[in-house]
Parts: sequence; structure tokens; C-alpha cells
Amino acid sequence: MAPTTTGRRTSETVDLLQHLIRNACVNDGTAASGQEVRNADLLATFLDVDGLELERYEAAPGRTSLLARLPGTDPEAPSLCLNGHTDVVPVNASGWTHDPFGGELIDGEVWGRGAVDMLNLTASMAVTIRDLARSGMGPAGDLTFLAVADEESGSTYGASWLAAHHPEVMAADYVLTENGGLHVGTDEAPAIRMNVGEKGVAWRRLRVRGTPGHGSAPYKADNALLTAAAVVQRLGDYAPPPRFHELWRSEVEHLAVDDDDRAALLDEGAIDDFIDRLPPAHGRYVHACTHTTFSPNVAVSQTKTNVIPDHVELHVDIRTVPGEGPAEVEAHLRAALGDLADRVEVEPLIDHRASMSPVETPLWDSLRRAVARPFPASRLRPGVINGFTDARVHRELGAVAYGVGLLSPSLSGTEFGSRFHGNDERIDVESIGLTTAFFDDVVRHFMY
Repeated sequence: MAPTTTGRRTSETVDLLQHLIRNACVNDGTAASGQEVRNADLLATFLDVDGLELERYEAAPGRTSLLARLPGTDPEAPSLCLNGHTDVVPVNASGWTHDPFGGELIDGEVWGRGAVDMLNLTASMAVTIRDLARSGMGPAGDLTFLAVADEESGSTYGASWLAAHHPEVMAADYVLTENGGLHVGTDEAPAIRMNVGEKGVAWRRLRVRGTPGHGSAPYKADNALLTAAAVVQRLGDYAPPPRFHELWRSEVEHLAVDDDDRAALLDEGAIDDFIDRLPPAHGRYVHACTHTTFSPNVAVSQTKTNVIPDHVELHVDIRTVPGEGPAEVEAHLRAALGDLADRVEVEPLIDHRASMSPVETPLWDSLRRAVARPFPASRLRPGVINGFTDARVHRELGAVAYGVGLLSPSLSGTEFGSRFHGNDERIDVESIGLTTAFFDDVVRHFMY
């Protein structure tokens, strides 16, 4: 018996995902890493069908993004872009149960770096647009699939580069990208979360200078590393006040907590004490949802043991709440560092404000309709993520952008979240099938 359309699409998506994982497009933040050209080549071969126009863009050697376009039949109809990145973060293979780049299918799950972030979605998008091209029917508006480089390191060689050098490639009225589709809510009021916004990102390089000297005579030396250590400690101790975004109240109202806890979560004067009493994993999440955060994650200096360092660079991952920009980040840093602020040179690496898209749109209606097919009792719940995606770049260009997907009800938010940039990253075939059918349903309803 021939496979059903749904079964065929799922199998094709699984196979494509496995190959994307095996290409190991690991982005460590350096210009030469990533080498997304491998996945761009794979997708170009996969999408080489009649009706699809393919274009390649190389921001630096090997940092290749691929655009597949299915031209629309009505110039007045809205355009839609499916944005999927092709790079993945580094991995420590010793912490994995299976080969992180094996792409193995084990007990109904595809294992490997990128399986959830976000090669599964990228594969589903590619299968969807290829199926539509093969159908021979043109969409009303332009439909594009953008397989983009460098999302994992801030989009310098990907979406941000395209926006600066080829804005026509990024131009779309609506965008679907990572990540959504988790089942939330209760048995009595089930819901599926789609992401309509994200916190801002304001990465900074902090330079601390000192005076070089011989390591055998450290007394009262101007050691840049000691000053940098004090800077790191002050950033770790800094406690900016909470600030709630417009969707926070809605999120809290749907949490399975008692009335006293709910009141504390909605009280800017009480939430910090409440967070302190939570288990660490839950506390980190609630804190990130309600505060601008500072995480000093990289320190770079000389490597000679017997030389007192005259400079240290610190890379700080700063995520801002809605309403804050570069001026507020500067004020936060000065408040955190106090009398050390004048010892620190601050260089912006990335600056994107928090962004949100409205839900009163025809595309949101298409998402709701597609979710209702397999899960008729579940309602859509808009959410804001603490990480960043390429949606922020599209929103800055005027697009409505949502982070979407459709996952198995058996996959918990805690388990799913632990796989992002973590060990044993994997995705179940049920979620792959649901997501691929979801993309097909949404695009057909919205574009045809």
C-alpha cells in the first residue's frame, strides 16, 4: 500500500533532518565557523523542482544562506516567509548518549545537535514549500523559504547581513520561524503556545586595562585580571528591578498556582522574594521573564603564566525587557559597576530591542485553524521568549513574525527546554509529523 500524504511528508522530513544534522554546521561565533554552505547545498538539491526559484547569498566564505521563492499570482496579496536557520551551536560529545552528529533514529526520536534548534523546523519548511511547488498551484502572494546562516551567533552573517545588503530578500508581510507549539495550560483548559515576541538582546564587550609586569612580583600590581574579576562579580550581584511586559499577566493567569503565588507573580514589589523561594530552574525562568539580565560568559586575556596581564576582554550577554534600549543598558552597567565603571571600556556587539507582533491578523487565524485540526479543544496562547531569533530582524523591517511549530502532547516544556543547547538533543517523529502537517495547513489556508 502506498504511504499516505501525511506519512510521506513525515518520512521526507525525518530523512532531510537527519542529513542536516550530519552536515555539522557548528557555529562557535567565529567568522570561519558555521560553514552553512553544506546545508545550503543540501537544501538546494532537495528544492531543485519546477516552480521554485533558488538564490544563494554568501556573507563570508562558507556563510551561505539560501532563498527559495514560489512567486505569487496576485501582487496585492500578502507575502509570507518561512525562515529556518541552518547553523547549530557547539557540542561536548562526552555528555551525549549517542553521536551528536549521527542523526540517528532511535526509539521514535531523531537524535543530534540541531534536532530541536531548529533543523527540525527548517526541514519541515523545506518539505512544505517543495510539496506546494510540485502541486503546480501558485500562491496568491509570494511564498519564500529562507534557509539562513549564523542565527546562533547573532545573525551577523545571516539575517542581519541580508537586511543590510539585500533587504528585498528579507522583505515579507508575514514571517514564520522558531519556536512554538508546546502544549500548556491544564486538562480543563488546554492551550498551545505560539511565540509573538522576544526580549531584546544587547551583547557587550567590556575591556579592562591594567599595567603589565612580572608575575613573580604581584604586590600592589595593576592586574587587569583582578579588576575584571571584580567586574564579573558586580555583574553577577547586580539586581535590576522587575518590569512586566504586556503578556506577562496573561501567562501568570494560566499558571497552575494558588492565588497567593499568582498575586506575588504580578506584584513588582513581591516577585523577587517569590523567585528566591522557587526551585532554581523555575526561578531562572521567571526571573528572565521579568528582568533585564546580565550574564558574563567569556573572558579573554593573554596566556603567559608569568606576565601580569595589561588587558582582559569580557563578553556579556545582556537581555533587555520591552522598553529598554542602548541608553538603559549603559545606565544599568554604570549602576552595576559603580566606581569600577570608569575602568571599563564598553563596546556594543549586538543591539536589538525587544519586539512583539500583534495577534489580530489573518495569519494568526490560520495558525488557530491549523492547530484545531489535530487538537480541537486547545486554544492558541501568545507568548514571549527570553532568547532571540531572526524574527527580531524581520520585525525591524516591518513584518509580523511568529515563532511556531506543533509538538506532541507528551513532550513537556521542561524536557523540551532542556534540549536547547543541551546534551542529548532530540525530537520525536510524532512532533515532526505534526509540525510538517501544520506548516502545510497554515500555508495552504493563508496563501491559497
